Amino acid sequence: MAPHPEAERPDHRHTPDGDAAAHAFHDLLRGLRVWEGELPPFDPAQAPAAPLPLFRQWLREAAEAGVPEPHTMTLATADAAGDPSVRTLMLHDADERGWHFASHRGSRKGRELAARPRAALGFYWPAVGRQIRIRGTVTTAGPEESAADLHRRSTGALAAALVGHQSEVLGSADELDRASVAAWEKARREPDAPVPSWTLYVLHAEEAEFFQGDAQRRHVRLNYRRVAGRWERELLWP
Repeated sequence: MAPHPEAERPDHRHTPDGDAAAHAFHDLLRGLRVWEGELPPFDPAQAPAAPLPLFRQWLREAAEAGVPEPHTMTLATADAAGDPSVRTLMLHDADERGWHFASHRGSRKGRELAARPRAALGFYWPAVGRQIRIRGTVTTAGPEESAADLHRRSTGALAAALVGHQSEVLGSADELDRASVAAWEKARREPDAPVPSWTLYVLHAEEAEFFQGDAQRRHVRLNYRRVAGRWERELLWP
């Protein structure tokens, strides 16, 4: 009888080299530092009645503090079975309707949002020790608004959208190279080229938490919850 495949696979966790690598990694994690500079103050008593103005203020202050790409966010969704997925993408807008982002309908996030139109967003700006978490329901904009969103962006964004096939299995790097070259040529030649699968999504917030870090770990957490159409505020233990 052939040995079980697992029996042929050495367990590097219990070898000297494996132990050394694990200790080195643990030392690396313990040696990393956060919030070594002065962090901005945050008085939740002075916060606005709704989260949108505070979100805009914090994003602007993060940009002014030198945070690269402060409009970068994480998006969490779940499929029909409830299995979660998370990825990083760009915020396109934030207004009274909600927080805007876009993707292809056939991408993993697009399929998951079609099955479960709820999501959560996360923003983290380490230079100011701040993070924001937002969750709620997600709706899709119409074709005209989705197209306008895409064509307001860069030539590179249009080229990437024209490549398409997001989240599908890629046969080879050469296949991507050929598709990318063709997409860039079309994007330059036709700056209004349609991409029917491109979809603008809007997250209608039901809850938004603002976290201000503190070097002494006395973090401030202000949570907004939408109750009967109105925003209620509460402080949370750190």
